[in-house]
Amino acid sequence: MVGSRLVSRSLPVQHGYMTRDDVDTICAALPGAWFASHHDGGLDAWKVGDKMFATIGMVGDGVSVKCVDTEIAQMLIDAGAAIKAKYFHRSWVRVPFDGADPEAMRARIHSSYALIRASLPKKHRAALPAWDAEG
Repeated sequence: MVGSRLVSRSLPVQHGYMTRDDVDTICAALPGAWFASHHDGGLDAWKVGDKMFATIGMVGDGVSVKCVDTEIAQMLIDAGAAIKAKYFHRSWVRVPFDGADPEAMRARIHSSYALIRASLPKKHRAALPAWDAEG
């Protein structure tokens, strides 16, 4: 159980469509990740430290993640792999569940997590469990 959501531990095997449970499974497996639920109808977020690395809005049809920069975000948007994440900085994109490749989704979430984890103060990073970005 993570937050108020039950999360299975298996990676998604479906191709062409991801679900919120698939995203929760990927996020929950990341060291130090925790779920912050906003029961007021706002964003639900996966965080490391006190910073979000993945969010799911009220509509629940995709996940918003951070990209390394605005150019990568725009490239994903131009390629049709993502859309602009409303209300977020231009370095964030929303990856729709429909048509999402599970491995591409996993890579986007891991990349966002790595960026946010690296931005934490050194003291907070040192307190987190080890993480092999390749694994």
